[in-house]
Amino acid sequence: MLSRNVLVLNQNYEPLSVCTVKRAVVMVFLDRAEIIETLDGQRVHSVSTSIAAPSVVRLGAYIKVPFKRIMLSRKNIIKRDAGLCQYCGLNSTHMTVDHIIPRNLGGKDTWENLVAACARCNNKKGKKTPEQAGLKLLRIPRRPNHITFIKNFIGVKDRSWRRYLFME
Repeated sequence: MLSRNVLVLNQNYEPLSVCTVKRAVVMVFLDRAEIIETLDGQRVHSVSTSIAAPSVVRLGAYIKVPFKRIMLSRKNIIKRDAGLCQYCGLNSTHMTVDHIIPRNLGGKDTWENLVAACARCNNKKGKKTPEQAGLKLLRIPRRPNHITFIKNFIGVKDRSWRRYLFME
């Protein structure tokens, strides 16, 4: 239970990150955070005390966080696209990453130019643009922000997180 995820909110209730129950309990014990939501009925016990296991904690002091950049990687591109080919919609365990504008035509390695693609669509497209290959993107790729990262990459493990991640 101590390794379960806890959503960490800034003092203004903005989602900041995710930590473990163990880390959240330490923050609460040191008066650096307060428990906003708990895991149903579960408690963390020490020799002398017992507290409710947190699901969402809020920091006691506002933390100014610089713009968070999510690392551009093959794994994160596939996660952003939910493991679906952005040309045909196929969900496969063997996804590739495709440059919408191919490198030979000046395409860059950016969030906006990379999409998940199945091997069949990637081979069909080759070194052409989607229009030249007769393919159409299911959706325009965008750079994810840290809230999107928590929602889609880490996953919303607990229903009580939904309102803090702007999902309700």
